[in-house]
Amino acid sequence: MTTFPAVLAGLLRTDPGRPLVTFYDHRSGERVELSVTTYANWVAKASSLLVEEHDLERGGTLRVDLPTHWLATVFLGAAWNAGLTVTATEDADAVVCGPDRLDHWADRAADLPVLACSLLPLGVRFADPLPPGVHDVGVEIWSQPDSFVPWDPVEEDDLALDLDGPVTQAELWSAAAAGSLLSDGGRLLSDANPASPPGIATFAEPLARSGSLVLVVGADRERLEATYAAERATARFPA
Repeated sequence: MTTFPAVLAGLLRTDPGRPLVTFYDHRSGERVELSVTTYANWVAKASSLLVEEHDLERGGTLRVDLPTHWLATVFLGAAWNAGLTVTATEDADAVVCGPDRLDHWADRAADLPVLACSLLPLGVRFADPLPPGVHDVGVEIWSQPDSFVPWDPVEEDDLALDLDGPVTQAELWSAAAAGSLLSDGGRLLSDANPASPPGIATFAEPLARSGSLVLVVGADRERLEATYAAERATARFPA
């Protein structure tokens, strides 16, 4: 399985109800758990939002400028599901950002789609009006369908990443399947941003190896250890 749609389809066939992404924010007390099916539904909605609402096409680029958060895993999946390249450049075809980067991107809203996530629980809308031209993901995503069928399907030689260099879908998922962060079916606890170069493997490898990710922010060492035990994690990043 050398494309994201193939990897996700395999997970949906084998065990759709099991946890795939569990997110803890120990500062706010928020805990979100996405099963394989729930994650796939979010990815489908986000894929449609990017492609159908904002006219992104296979081969385009997306900047995922989000902090460590479960929505970062959703928009990574949506990009790869639609054949987009996740990039770190300022001249991407579209950007997804959080509240802390809103001021940076608001001035670009006339030139490219700027999709902003409030990062509030349940992915809800911003409480205050957004700058002109900025799209509120918490408003727009809910009307999107729970399934996504691209008219131009992803191929294994499509670029998936261009962060520290170009990486194709085949290269990403082959490396993830051969990774060493966890064993097959394992549960990885990480505090790395999955949309960052160091964190990409912490998300891709659990998917490729039928495992799951426990993503944690705002925890001290004692709370990290408690979460590791409570979630029955089998590996951690950093080790």
